[in-house]
Amino acid sequence: MEKMKAKRVHEFIDPYLVETGEDFRLKDHDPADTHGLKSEDKPEAKKFTDEGVALLREMQDKLYAQSNWGLLLIFQAMDAAGKDSTIKHVMSGVNPQGVEVFAFKEPSSEELAHDFLWRTNRCMPPRGKIGIFNRSYYEEVLVVRVHPEKLEKEKIPEELREEHFWKHRYEDINAFEKYLTRNGIAIRKFFLNVSRKEQKRRFLERLDNPEKNWKFSAADVAERKCWDEYQSAYEKMIRNTASEHAPWVVVPADNKWFSRLLVVATVVDALWEMKLEYPKVSEEKRAALLAARKQLENE
Repeated sequence: MEKMKAKRVHEFIDPYLVETGEDFRLKDHDPADTHGLKSEDKPEAKKFTDEGVALLREMQDKLYAQSNWGLLLIFQAMDAAGKDSTIKHVMSGVNPQGVEVFAFKEPSSEELAHDFLWRTNRCMPPRGKIGIFNRSYYEEVLVVRVHPEKLEKEKIPEELREEHFWKHRYEDINAFEKYLTRNGIAIRKFFLNVSRKEQKRRFLERLDNPEKNWKFSAADVAERKCWDEYQSAYEKMIRNTASEHAPWVVVPADNKWFSRLLVVATVVDALWEMKLEYPKVSEEKRAALLAARKQLENE
């Protein structure tokens, strides 16, 4: 029964998994796709999402108890694509002791003085935990590529900024992710693919709703002007860093109810692959437990 469930979940997420960047084109992925589900299916989709969250809670408990594997979840997206709300919703029922969330914004002067992976290296999840990156080292091939003047702040020697600079960064990321997976840290990377039209609608909603004003920044509109440049950078990023061991999941983000369902299913699928179980107690430990029980009963 469990194998059948796992197979169905994997088949559900398969169209959105990118395990090789060969021939990848972002325009082939519709931000409004819902895998054939209609708006009237939203209540059922929410039910499946809630069931997935409950299953995730159970599997995360085993992950924490077993402490052989770790799981790194990376979220990248344009502004207003729903990263924060997706993370909040998907992890709503998980034991806080077993999850660590890090949001990476403009790097500090200390972070700029180190290599581009340094600030995220310090936040990698240990075995037994789920680490969540709200943005990540991928900003270094996204915002820095769209705004190359930011490289000046990194003070990288001029002779190291040759024509293959971005290719070398992709190579470094691939090598790093391979290293992590070889050490028991599984990786799933989510690109929340929102349309320009939907982003505008969400920006206007933030402006019109006083309770959401705090979410809006004038810088968001400035970055929106670079929409085409960002789409190109995201496409190159996925094309050059998708792999079987660290796949990208291109999440249609125009409908949040579907985004959340797909992300929950992907995390559950990743944990299923680990074949998690509660640690088995040795005969010696079992004897000690029985002795402890007997002692308590005789009080």
